[in-house]
Amino acid sequence: MVIVKEDDKPVDIIPPEFAARTLVQEYGGGAFAVQDNTVVFSNYKDQRLYKQPTEIGSLPVPLTPDYGAPDVSYAGGVFDPYFSRYVTVMEDRRTSNLNPATTIACINLSGGEPKVLVSGNDFYASPRIDQNKKRMAWIEWGHPNMPWDKSELWVGYFSESGELTKRVCVAGGNPMLVESLAEPKWSPKGELFFITDRESGFWNIYKWVEHSNEVVPAYTLDAEFTRPLWLFGNSSYAFLGKSNHIILTYRQLGRSYLGVLNCDSGSVSLLDTPFSDLSNVVAGNDYFYIEGASASAPMSIAKVTLDKNKTKAISFSIVWSSSPDAVQYRPFFSTPEFIEFPTSSPGQKAYAYFYPPLNPMFQGLPDEKPPLLVKTHGGPTAETREILDLSVQYWTSRGWAFLDVNYGGSTGYGRGYRERLLGKWGIVDVDDCCSCARFLVESGSVDEQRLCITGRSAGGYTTLASLAFRDTFKAGASLYGVSAIFSEYIIYWLAINKLSPDTQWFLQFLYLFS
Repeated sequence: MVIVKEDDKPVDIIPPEFAARTLVQEYGGGAFAVQDNTVVFSNYKDQRLYKQPTEIGSLPVPLTPDYGAPDVSYAGGVFDPYFSRYVTVMEDRRTSNLNPATTIACINLSGGEPKVLVSGNDFYASPRIDQNKKRMAWIEWGHPNMPWDKSELWVGYFSESGELTKRVCVAGGNPMLVESLAEPKWSPKGELFFITDRESGFWNIYKWVEHSNEVVPAYTLDAEFTRPLWLFGNSSYAFLGKSNHIILTYRQLGRSYLGVLNCDSGSVSLLDTPFSDLSNVVAGNDYFYIEGASASAPMSIAKVTLDKNKTKAISFSIVWSSSPDAVQYRPFFSTPEFIEFPTSSPGQKAYAYFYPPLNPMFQGLPDEKPPLLVKTHGGPTAETREILDLSVQYWTSRGWAFLDVNYGGSTGYGRGYRERLLGKWGIVDVDDCCSCARFLVESGSVDEQRLCITGRSAGGYTTLASLAFRDTFKAGASLYGVSAIFSEYIIYWLAINKLSPDTQWFLQFLYLFS
């Protein structure tokens, strides 16, 4: 964990034997929170929470008990200064590692046994307390849903003793309206904002009208204003100080955009940055920090200062880079082309990034077309993005063309696109990868006789299915591909309620995987 002060370099503030990382829901995220000059973080080795001043040289002090094994983890927490405690999602694996108990709990800032505030559902995320310390919002969902399928947003009211008494379901409780909720945040005025895909199928920003328990849009667009809740701690938007402005990010057709929303007028002023992909943002009064990258720049954190009207960026500076030395190899970096291609389903299109081979020291033969390596991302609800990836440049600098496919089922293009894979995993993704490869062959970009495919996790499953059921690819590599297809999560994707005829056909040929 590092801290960056004005005109200073990043400095690690926790001792080297500690690492801020949590194992909640396997993927973790949201492993720390900072308030004033104090940080609370989850330590990877023992999964306990620790408190530490942010001054360099300070030492962490444990907040949660030592249970003898790293069986209790914490994520997505926030400070509750009114009751001098830390409120967090808690995952307890002491009774069951397969189905651990997940709750929202609080821990006194002087340390002690966690106390459960919210329980009863299978999963929780994003406990957020308002500035008046009277209300807490959170997200919850139940098995077999994933948070991007169906979830609920709740608000609870604190009693004088810090217990949650009255509780209100803000969104997600209507059985006739399936929606996915994310990122609840309280505005400086005490209004609750959040993200939902309730109307258009795209994750947009909405606001809760408390007195009537209604939900109204704050800003809508056929674009995604958040990412799937794979990780805790996503922050796609933030309030600029105590003003009525929100700095926000969204993705539309493969590219990220950055803007400032005036909540009074409902208008957005777009800001220019050198990043084509944007992630997390935190804000001050007239400045903010943003995580971003591009096809030629590694993942970095930048500080952006706004003008007095909060409509234009007047300064932009990189304060941290994941690979500062990478820029010296920029002449070797292939720049991707965002392509839209027809799928096997009439009228449907899918998307990909195509990287042509590039090496300034070598030139291909005039009459030779390059081989192609197709990459299938994991998830399967993940998304490939326009980010500098040296594992891609490895191939393009050696004469290969590279294709990064966002097959049907990927996020970034709305619920309808994401749900193309329901009941069709191993079919739609395979068809899209083959269709895109053929699209490049027909355009004269690659050699039809040298098409290969690879993928990790869910992408490994797509790779194996492509090799088993299609003759498009000559070779492939599955890296830790999904194989336990009868697990509850996999069956949900294959069938939902029952196996479709296409899926039954697919299951008959499992013997082809070896």
